[in-house]
Amino acid sequence: MAVTKSKTVYSEGTFPIMSGTFAIPYPYWHQHGLTPDAETSTLVAQSLYQLDLVLAQQTAPRDTAAIIVEPLLGEGGYVPAPPEFLRGLRDVCDKHGILLIVDEVQSGFARTGKFFMIEHSGVRPDILVVAKGLANGFPLSGVISRKELTDHLKPGTMGGTYAGNAVSCAAAVAVADAMKEEDILANVGDRSRELFASLEALRSDPEVAPYILDVRGAGLMVAVEFTSPNGPSAKYDPVAKADSPKNIASRVVKECIDQGLLILSTSAYEVVRFIPPLNISHQDLKKGAEIFADAVRHVVKQG
Repeated sequence: MAVTKSKTVYSEGTFPIMSGTFAIPYPYWHQHGLTPDAETSTLVAQSLYQLDLVLAQQTAPRDTAAIIVEPLLGEGGYVPAPPEFLRGLRDVCDKHGILLIVDEVQSGFARTGKFFMIEHSGVRPDILVVAKGLANGFPLSGVISRKELTDHLKPGTMGGTYAGNAVSCAAAVAVADAMKEEDILANVGDRSRELFASLEALRSDPEVAPYILDVRGAGLMVAVEFTSPNGPSAKYDPVAKADSPKNIASRVVKECIDQGLLILSTSAYEVVRFIPPLNISHQDLKKGAEIFADAVRHVVKQG
């Protein structure tokens, strides 16, 4: 909970929580008070500058055990980190002897078009945290690291009542076999191109375009962000639109459900996310994209 920053609802009423954690703005235009067309280099520079300030003002490098990052934000809005940002984090960690922990609980296991999202950047983490897709819904997670790091653990200090559950481990083996035998990565690539094409076509619709701020993501981890008249801080938000329909994301989700499509919103902003099965067919993806487009047009028309 101490490192979860997507919404306060997750930690509300649970304090005190772990101290000694510090957050910097992600290279996401909202977090720097910019607009969706902000230059990537500007976002990266601003975020890395804030990291330098934290290490200079709040936690000394020698007192900082690790930097933890999602290479593609999950609950935070499906925002992919620019490779330059991840490489910058790696450089800071190498300079100061800090561990780089990459959280791929949601983005791992072919979800983004590669086995892990971090592969897109070429950055090698010190620790990789995985779960979810590892066993296709069965309760199983993993902390992956190098031997010289894990050897520091005293026997018995890392474990759990359900560690090594035989059924969950068997499910993970079956998932690995299916991914290879069914060429899941190729399907993710094909369906991803179709999904992005569909969403960009919707975005080009003159009636809808004013209310779509962003289409983003990687592979089959994709999001659409809508405008809002009352975001977390509409008074200072350069993309807040007073004439925008309220609660677009939740209304689109409800409309999709009414038409038989299960979909989720995410983050503190007006974001709808797509995270379909990795073996989804062309026909099912097309049907889902059409329902989504109809739902968006319906909500926008209602105002």
